Amino acid sequence: MQIINAVYTAGPDGLRRPARSLSAICPAWSLPGSALIADAFDWHVLFWASAVLGAVAFLFVVLFVPESKARSDGRVDLTGAVGMAVGLVCLLLAVSKGTDWGWGSGTVLGLLAVALIVLPAWGWFELRTAQPMVDLRASTHPQVLFTHLAGLAFGFALFALNLVLPQVLQLPKATGHGLGESLVTAGLAMAPQSLVMMAVAPLSARVTRTRGPRATLMIGAVVVGVGYLLIMGMMSATWTLMLASCVVAMGVGFGISSLPTLVINSVPVSATAAANSLNALMRSIGTTTSSAVAGVLLAQMTIDFHGVEVPSENGLRAVLAIGVGSAAVALAVASLIPRPRPDADGAPSETLVKPSGVGPSANADQGP
Repeated sequence: MQIINAVYTAGPDGLRRPARSLSAICPAWSLPGSALIADAFDWHVLFWASAVLGAVAFLFVVLFVPESKARSDGRVDLTGAVGMAVGLVCLLLAVSKGTDWGWGSGTVLGLLAVALIVLPAWGWFELRTAQPMVDLRASTHPQVLFTHLAGLAFGFALFALNLVLPQVLQLPKATGHGLGESLVTAGLAMAPQSLVMMAVAPLSARVTRTRGPRATLMIGAVVVGVGYLLIMGMMSATWTLMLASCVVAMGVGFGISSLPTLVINSVPVSATAAANSLNALMRSIGTTTSSAVAGVLLAQMTIDFHGVEVPSENGLRAVLAIGVGSAAVALAVASLIPRPRPDADGAPSETLVKPSGVGPSANADQGP
């Protein structure tokens, strides 16, 4: 669970950015807390507890979160929402469960076939509707497109850490590369990552204010790559593994915090919700794909431990190497994000992408 509270304001240079953020408080205690619940009760209790917390969060939003003053004319694109939901659910379900169900099984192939039919049809519809749920034309603008691709790479890199760390911490010491820690200890060892992400928030905000969100994203990618390299050389003790994983968390904090700023500085105010949601979706696709790729690698690269197949050290290092590669891809993509163009008065242009649409109703809102 992650609580993020961000207020976006216009800085002296005209760019909107997070003025205040509070992130990653809950994960610091939720990881060991979840381990305690799983040890003391049944793991299904975790899902029931999450459902209750979700209901409480919904109630708090209704009662205490003020309504946004930003308004735009139009209607909800229900057809686009349903089409994207169906296509993505089929795609992500097939990718995430392909290893368990078998990549050649009828279920996985059927889900992929549905996704390959529905998603192109959804894109065709979104390009031709007057008020689309996702402005695909705006998403092809270099700043928006490369920001989404960077989010995809960061999501891929982030989940590689979450897959490797619990394995190394909990594998028996007799395997030669495990640390033999309990589930609760593993949760405690991963908890500092959340605190590090929260601690670097002021520093990342300062870098964004002075150098811009593009530089913050590139710094985050470099730090993530360095962190994964450190993990590969510091897997022999719990405390060294914790230290190296905190370096990765620092880079993730830098990178993830810059993505919303890049998006909101690129699209009209009326499109920020949809654009940021799409960016979050790209990160989710990255984590899901990372899980599938890592699952295939760890399932193929195993050793026999008293009759049980467990991930080998080479398999774990291969996943970490993929994390390094993902960070390198994120850095390369971030370097392609255009810098904000100055207005006539010399100040950076706040919005690079103008509203787009199809039909008279869309064009009417754009103004002269």
